[in-house]
Amino acid sequence: MKADIRVNFLGAKLNSPVLTASGTFGYGDEVCDLVEMSQLGAVITKTVTLEPRQGNPQPRIAEVASGMLNTIGLQNIGVRKFAETKLQSLFKLKVPVIVSVAGSCADDYLNTVKILNSYNKIFAIELNLSCPNLKKTIICQDKELFETIIKNVKKISKFPVIAKLSPQVQDIAELSFNAQQNGADAVTLTNTFPAMAININTFKPKLSTVRGGMSGPCVKPMALRCVFEAAQKIKIPIIGCGGITNAYDTVEFMLAGASCVSIGTAALVEPKVLNDTVNGLKNYLNSKKIKNITDLIGKVQL
Repeated sequence: MKADIRVNFLGAKLNSPVLTASGTFGYGDEVCDLVEMSQLGAVITKTVTLEPRQGNPQPRIAEVASGMLNTIGLQNIGVRKFAETKLQSLFKLKVPVIVSVAGSCADDYLNTVKILNSYNKIFAIELNLSCPNLKKTIICQDKELFETIIKNVKKISKFPVIAKLSPQVQDIAELSFNAQQNGADAVTLTNTFPAMAININTFKPKLSTVRGGMSGPCVKPMALRCVFEAAQKIKIPIIGCGGITNAYDTVEFMLAGASCVSIGTAALVEPKVLNDTVNGLKNYLNSKKIKNITDLIGKVQL
């Protein structure tokens, strides 16, 4: 029996449920030579904004036990330069391209997506509504702004809209349901968790902004819980994200209710983890005599 790891997602048949997480694969063209791209379900790009951003001051990355802290602050070249210099290279990868988008206000999101509407080969838009490294309140914590962005972008976007949500809310399932009700076609759960680290030699925080976003294996159980709770309440697909390092982690997220997963920190450390995960999924399904990987989705036994 040959295991089928293809998944139906947002109207397309993806080669696998393994995606790259935004912010950990660059704009998609920097490390593509290190990965067999045809095995991936899609590439989610580094987040782009309407205008270029310098990001937060250094230091903005710190290694910690079982993970990484970052406070990049959405550094990027801006959507216009991204479209002019990066998109064509991405399209040549022959894998669906999901563009991550952020902004400081609702109009920023709207105007960024309007520019991207000119590029028909984009597969979907991921709205980064959950970046923890900005000075302002996380958008997910502002109900009115959160709803306005999703609703308005959905009205004008030529592409499916994915909402990337923050774990820094009281009820992730309710937030996911709210995203669904306002037009999101899928959700990504979750972004990084707030954390900090201190240098015991200098007595100073390891990050310039004191706090940053925690990612890596240590957050997996918390992210898995978010996916499970949301899957009980919504009907739209979920991209599971947070601490995934191998095929077994991917299976856990799919059993909890995710249709796909995005791998971030692990792929940043070692890009071939993406291909290893895909191959591991095939081996797992064969060992369990499961023909289709979609048979795993939401099948955790309670």
